[in-house]
Amino acid sequence: MGLHNCYSVGLVSLVSGILIGKYLFASISPPRPKKSKRNASDISETDDEDYSDDSIASEYEVNSTSLNEVPGEVRMTLVVRQDLKMGKGKAAAQCSHATLALYKMITNPESEAYNEQMVKRWEYGNGQAKITLQVPNQEEMDMLYAQAISLGVNSYIVHDAGRTQIAAGSATVLGLGPAPKAVLDQITSDLKLY
Repeated sequence: MGLHNCYSVGLVSLVSGILIGKYLFASISPPRPKKSKRNASDISETDDEDYSDDSIASEYEVNSTSLNEVPGEVRMTLVVRQDLKMGKGKAAAQCSHATLALYKMITNPESEAYNEQMVKRWEYGNGQAKITLQVPNQEEMDMLYAQAISLGVNSYIVHDAGRTQIAAGSATVLGLGPAPKAVLDQITSDLKLY
C-alpha cells in the first residue's frame, strides 16, 4: 500500500470516527434552549426565503496553541457547499452562524479551543479577515473537516434547521479557524472563491 493510500485510509478513518462519535454522543448532550420565533413582520418578503436563524452544529474543539508559533496573517475560512444551491442570503446566514460559533469556541476560557493569542492576532493583525470558498459536496467538506482537525485547526460545521430552502440537518458551511493563513492553505488551497 502506497503512502498516498495510507494517508487516504487514515483520513477516512478519522472522519468516520468523528462522525460516529458525534451521533453516538448526540443523545447525551444537554438540550438546546428553544429560540424565540420571529414575527412575520420582522422579515421582508425578499429575504424570507434566504433567512434561517437556527442551526444545528458539528464542532470539534482542538487545542490550537501550537499554531501560535506559525508566523503570518491569521484568518477564518468559511467553506460553502455548492450542491445545495443555497441563495445568497441563505449562504450568508449560514456563514454568520459558523463565524460566531468559531469565535465563541476560541474565546471561551472553559473550552479546549481557547486561544487568546490567536484571537488577538486575528482581531488586531488584519481586521478579522475571513475568506469564503466553495466545496462541491458534503463528502469533500467532511474530508476538509478531518484534515483541519488533524492540523489542530478549530472547525465547525453548520447544519441547517430546514425551515426554508434545504432539508433539515443538511451540512451547509464548514468554518475553520481563526488560524494562520499558511495552515489554512494546506487544507483549502485547491478550492475556488465563493
